[in-house]
Amino acid sequence: MSSLSEADFRCKQGDTICEIRVYEQEVIIVPILLLASFLVTLVFIFLLRFCPEKVDRIRPQASKSTTRRVLHGIDAPPGINVLEHESIALEEPSSYSTFHPLNTYTPKSLSMSVVTPSIPSSPTPQPFKPSFTPIVQPRELPRQRLPESFNLVTPLPTAFSLKSDSSVSLYRARMENRNVVLRVLNDSADATERHNFLGFASFLAQLGPHPFLPELLGVVSLRAPLVTVVEELENRDLLSFLWRCRQENVDPPCEMTERGIFTMAKQVASALEFLHNKDLIHGNIRARSVLITKGLTAKLWGLHGVYTRKNQGATQKDDPSMKKWQAPELLVKRPASQSSDIWSFGILLYEMATLGEAPFAEISVNELLQFHQRGKSLKKPSNCSNTLYSLIKGCCQWKDQDRPSLAEVSRKLLSGEKIASDKVLKASGTVNIEQYLQEAGYGETNNYTVF
Repeated sequence: MSSLSEADFRCKQGDTICEIRVYEQEVIIVPILLLASFLVTLVFIFLLRFCPEKVDRIRPQASKSTTRRVLHGIDAPPGINVLEHESIALEEPSSYSTFHPLNTYTPKSLSMSVVTPSIPSSPTPQPFKPSFTPIVQPRELPRQRLPESFNLVTPLPTAFSLKSDSSVSLYRARMENRNVVLRVLNDSADATERHNFLGFASFLAQLGPHPFLPELLGVVSLRAPLVTVVEELENRDLLSFLWRCRQENVDPPCEMTERGIFTMAKQVASALEFLHNKDLIHGNIRARSVLITKGLTAKLWGLHGVYTRKNQGATQKDDPSMKKWQAPELLVKRPASQSSDIWSFGILLYEMATLGEAPFAEISVNELLQFHQRGKSLKKPSNCSNTLYSLIKGCCQWKDQDRPSLAEVSRKLLSGEKIASDKVLKASGTVNIEQYLQEAGYGETNNYTVF
């Protein structure tokens, strides 16, 4: 008996409900199964596009390849090998944040999944006192996924480098339509280097943003290789910028005026005051620790020493390349202080006024302390006004109590900026790097990197 005759036999004419019951499988069950299959497929495609780490957990373990995959959409040079779909986080409203400065993250296993920081609905205003405690073990830093990944990744060239960190490689890249610098931890890094890399990133996150500190954009921390992403400052470090200002017909044009010195120094002083207000000593103030934006804004860097000093304290290794910038009390192994940063700031002003000359060039490192003890100071650079030179001498006083406070230095920089000359500074000849290294006390075979 056919289906049609069965329906005619069982059902009365016009009994629709009866006919639906007869054709229940063909009319209801099959379409529902097809619709359910379509929805499941749609959800899986959505997860695969936006949450690939959840798909990885759903897939059988046997299907995972042990070989590292190349990040989708990246023009990656040999050696970077970022994993497929990995991306970084930005601070955005109503989304996961890469870092949350008001929270102290608890250590996690490196295999833990992403954690969303809890944000109070109505936070009460109170002074921010971060807890910079040593990291017991490497921690995972929360991050969200972006619609774009890194593009146009190329190695970042450097002029020369001092104490080059062999565990970290630098790359220039594009991310979200802006230039960034990638600090990539190499595959050869050991557990200690991994610990320090993540610890430094966490330190920068707790430190918080400041207009005259390089902006930390995010961290790839859940999978190797670990990557810290920082904004790119197109004019690189201040020392290289000053050396370019010595040259004729450089592209892009590079000029330094005395007003520009006061403006940049005021910006560095603002960042230094930000650190001092958190009871942090920079300890590495010099031209190569300052980065310059395309718009000639100065931003203070060299913060890795701040991190190691806070976490290692007295066990921090002495930096022989810093002698010419160190205050006399540091040369006799006394602890660093805010006043010793003021001394180094005065040497920074001298570097800017001379367009990148080595300080105390005629004095060897071994004779430097005796030179200071005799009450001698830096010679007045040519084309340096009395206002700027008096500030340099004031910062470089033998006794730390005789040096001005940072607030006083900032006031003098502000007043000096108003009366400073706009005449372009000139210096004779280009810099011989080998001679500079010798005069600055670095030695003959050292190099330096900015980040």
